[in-house]
Amino acid sequence: MNKHNLKALILMVGAIFMAFLMVNVTSQAARMDMVDVSNNNGYMSTAEYVSMRNEFGVKAVTVKISEGSTYKDPYAASNIANVQAAGLYINGYHFARYATKAQAIAEADFAGRTAKAAGLPVGAVLATDVEAEEQNNQSKATNDRNNAAFMKEIQKFGYRADIYTSGSWANNKMTIKGKTGWVAGYPYVMSGQKWYTNNNAWQWSGAARFRISYGGFDVSQLYTDYYTAGQKSTVKPTDPDAVNDNNQEANKNTSKPSNSVKWVKESKNYTLKTAVKLRTGTSTASSVIAILPAGTTVKTDQAIIQNGYRWVRQPRFNGYGYLATGPASNTLEYVKSGATHTYYTVKSGDSWWSIAQRNGLSMTTLASQNAKSIYTTIYPGQRLVVR
Repeated sequence: MNKHNLKALILMVGAIFMAFLMVNVTSQAARMDMVDVSNNNGYMSTAEYVSMRNEFGVKAVTVKISEGSTYKDPYAASNIANVQAAGLYINGYHFARYATKAQAIAEADFAGRTAKAAGLPVGAVLATDVEAEEQNNQSKATNDRNNAAFMKEIQKFGYRADIYTSGSWANNKMTIKGKTGWVAGYPYVMSGQKWYTNNNAWQWSGAARFRISYGGFDVSQLYTDYYTAGQKSTVKPTDPDAVNDNNQEANKNTSKPSNSVKWVKESKNYTLKTAVKLRTGTSTASSVIAILPAGTTVKTDQAIIQNGYRWVRQPRFNGYGYLATGPASNTLEYVKSGATHTYYTVKSGDSWWSIAQRNGLSMTTLASQNAKSIYTTIYPGQRLVVR
């Protein structure tokens, strides 16, 4: 065989191999089947939900309805209406604060009435989100009894029930039977492994990003039709190739630079591609202190280059803002801002719960101000922001 033919054959084989790799990687990516939103995400328009559907393959949205026995999510009604207008399946969830059976029934009654008033359709799921300190203090048997009471009561309103909790709490702090439950476990690095396949859904990221929406979102992969059953939907992505590409992008693991790397001096201007919400902490649950419009020039003084991303730092708002940008781009992608911090060094035997209690915080607040979730494993020697 002459050199030209051999070269052509090598190129062809290489192309086939690369195509195989791309198909294989695509099959490994966790899907963004369902998004959950709350007041932390602010107002969400129909256009944003249409973008999630068409460009990312989102099938269902689960919106926060209520919390405890008094809090009503102010965006529940608009989220429900706009999700339905976008042709997506709609569900709701209630953030549980109950510690007794009587409290569980009272909260379910409150959640059901609030969901009805907000327009959640009969037949939708109204899940109980069980991850608070109140449940952490209870035995497994007590949590099981309380969850069962909540779900029984919620069904009186015509809603289907389910339990959302973390992977570390499932079948530890409470029983999650097979083919039920919505379980969170992340951060997730794409490796071909899928988690919690015996449950209805696996929430695999709390920081997914969508093209025309601000901030990070919780996304889940569905294993059953429980969160899409019994409801009419016109969901049909218009660009399947974009869905695959966007799911691949969402599977990339990006995080705050570690403490082991050093900042280097950098004097550079970054121009915002889109408007960005600048927050007091590292989570979408923190307060918005400014909205930087598209076209804003951001000046930086130091930088870290790590894992293919450039993290730049700028002194403003009495603290430092961390801006993750592409490796060869002057376009800002994401902003995180924080005030001067007080740190705690994790010791053997520590947990999110013990550290939070010691510093007068909730577990969720402690985790969010460290750009983590309460399901993230912490290790001795690790530094956490506590103030």
